[in-house]
Amino acid sequence: MRNKVAKRVQNLLTKIDDTKFYDVESGISTVKSLASAKFDETVELALKLGVDPRHADQMIRGAVVLPHGTGKKVRVAVFAKGVKADEAKAAGADIVGDEDLAEEIKNGNINFDMIIATPDMMALVGKVGRILGPKGLMPNPKTGTVTMDISKAVTNAKSGQINFRVDKKGNIHAPIGKASFSEDKIKDNMLELIKTINRLKPATAKGKFIKGGALSLTMSPSVKLDTQILMDVK
Repeated sequence: MRNKVAKRVQNLLTKIDDTKFYDVESGISTVKSLASAKFDETVELALKLGVDPRHADQMIRGAVVLPHGTGKKVRVAVFAKGVKADEAKAAGADIVGDEDLAEEIKNGNINFDMIIATPDMMALVGKVGRILGPKGLMPNPKTGTVTMDISKAVTNAKSGQINFRVDKKGNIHAPIGKASFSEDKIKDNMLELIKTINRLKPATAKGKFIKGGALSLTMSPSVKLDTQILMDVK
């Protein structure tokens, strides 16, 4: 099996010019040509940012609704009561609750991809924060997942919203579609994400903002991107 995997990767590497930094269009075209799995692979964008996440004012975090979605059905859970709970259900939330939802999470029943909460529910959500935090599921006002506009938040989540944040080394990894998407759809999604990240550049960040960029599929090597082109996306 390992030999088969190694041979597949070697074959894919022959399609990539490792000395080249690709522009957006050729990068997308090349990465689509690497699809080799028996399932519809996810297209992922990875960026290395010139920030120091140890400083609060350089912690890049946000959300963006991709124009063509991610290609994945997103299961949404909502912490809300009363009218807001009704709004969540009407908007298409998969799970809506309060103490009962927190109890399910404590019991390890995490059957959702995103959590949205009204501000008054955050004390309750905080009780399961140790479980949700490491999984990247903790609601946050910066990503629009702590809000009174529950209907809009659920609609955005179902329409292809992705949340992103830099890791400890200043990297961001985000899905921007599927290998089956057209090149134009992947490009639209990619540019929308990069525009959003460029707008979040901290005033205190020194030097080059996007130090590295790459596109890849779930089971493919990566294609390096021209970072100057990425920084020029406004």
